[in-house]
Amino acid sequence: LRKAATTAIVPPTDFTVNSVQKHNAMRAMATALPNLQQIEIGGLNEGHKYSDGDDPFEQENENDTPHDIEILSRFRNLRLLSIYIAPLNGRYPLFQFPLLQ
Repeated sequence: LRKAATTAIVPPTDFTVNSVQKHNAMRAMATALPNLQQIEIGGLNEGHKYSDGDDPFEQENENDTPHDIEILSRFRNLRLLSIYIAPLNGRYPLFQFPLLQ
């Protein structure tokens, strides 16, 4: 059953990551459902941020708890990635999605 879940193509559905709890759910889904096709990334809870990329700007929230954004690269069949009011800081050369539109 686990093998079936990891190989199944998940139809496009709205999954918005806009809290620490949903970020943790995305981490679990990256292993359980790596063929997820659609994700929206938003801001996290106050006091939390996505990990800085290369050459980040200095900013006031350096004491915020960082959360891994590179987890997105585990979704091999990602077709739609929306980034909405997500405080990303720097360059992120990790995103390589051949199916992304």
